[in-house]
Amino acid sequence: MARTLQPTPLAFKVRRSEPELVAPIKPTPRGYKSLSDIDDRYGHRFLHPIILLYPYSPSMEGKDPAKVIRDAIVKTLVFYYPFAGRLKEGPNGKLSVDCTGEGVLFIEGDVDVTLQQFGDSPLPPFPCMDELLFDVKGYGGILNCPLFLIQVTRLKCGGFIFTICHNRTMGNATGLLQFMKVVGEMARGALSPTISPVWERHLLNARTPPRVTYAHLEFDQEFMDMNDDDITQPNNMVNLSFFFGSNEISTLRKLIPLHYQCTTHIILTACLWRCHTKALQPDPDQHIRRICIVNTRYKFNPPLPLGYYGNSIAYPTTVTTTDKLCRSPLEYAIELVKLTKGKATEEYMKSKADFLVTNGRLGLPLNRWSFLLSNLT
Repeated sequence: MARTLQPTPLAFKVRRSEPELVAPIKPTPRGYKSLSDIDDRYGHRFLHPIILLYPYSPSMEGKDPAKVIRDAIVKTLVFYYPFAGRLKEGPNGKLSVDCTGEGVLFIEGDVDVTLQQFGDSPLPPFPCMDELLFDVKGYGGILNCPLFLIQVTRLKCGGFIFTICHNRTMGNATGLLQFMKVVGEMARGALSPTISPVWERHLLNARTPPRVTYAHLEFDQEFMDMNDDDITQPNNMVNLSFFFGSNEISTLRKLIPLHYQCTTHIILTACLWRCHTKALQPDPDQHIRRICIVNTRYKFNPPLPLGYYGNSIAYPTTVTTTDKLCRSPLEYAIELVKLTKGKATEEYMKSKADFLVTNGRLGLPLNRWSFLLSNLT
């Protein structure tokens, strides 16, 4: 059985500066840039917080991490200038960036806490997140708001915490990582990014005329109608972390034949899906879904440009019944996971864009009968 890991209890207050708008250091192009039809679906219209922890480093002696990062961001925004703009909504819910150059929100702070006080392996839910990512008045919407809120908090030990909240319509984790890598390069003195950003959002737009060639079970109306399920409400859910080390994975592999080939991610997904379903004790004929999260940037021919930083995630889905999943050998669940991931092709993404445009830019219907697991390794 996997070990349950509890978050470290800790309380503190951050002494912070007033939020400021940080604009590109040089003039940048003005005008409107349309998001793709994958970017602007309603399921992407939320703010995504990320927290990064940095221990003390002798190389930072005498340097202020907040100043280093702030200076790097104003240089990075010259290349990623749409991030300094504001989202606008046009007819039929279509989103565009008004490249105003206004900038992103930046806060710096200090706290009398050391990194060691968070424990050896800090886990979500992270303590005092509202202190490390201050709720700025006027920020928090999707439209007409800064697209980033960044806070750098200096720690008593000489380390620091870098927290960032970004508008998810502008890109998924891969795009954010690309932006962050450039911030790192600029902080180390680079004059331009190693990989230049590429907008090219038209590559993931719907076709003319739209041609929906997949069923797109991720948006199945059957599961839309069940979205009011009380079990999935935040006040009825518990946030815990579980650690699956080599011993736990070895135990899971004993559940399948020796000659059977599958990755650690796939066997873990299959096992967790079955455990999740059994715990709910549904009727044998209940329809349940496995939703995969697949980065499709390399599924295209040719692949999406290396510097593309828009949303490129597919959510291929397979539906089965409780009885089939729980009574069949584990290989049944494994093969369903493989089959689901394999659906994420270039044609699948084009069909998805066509589906979203013709069906109103839907969000994913998530409830207790839907199992979604993301691999961020």
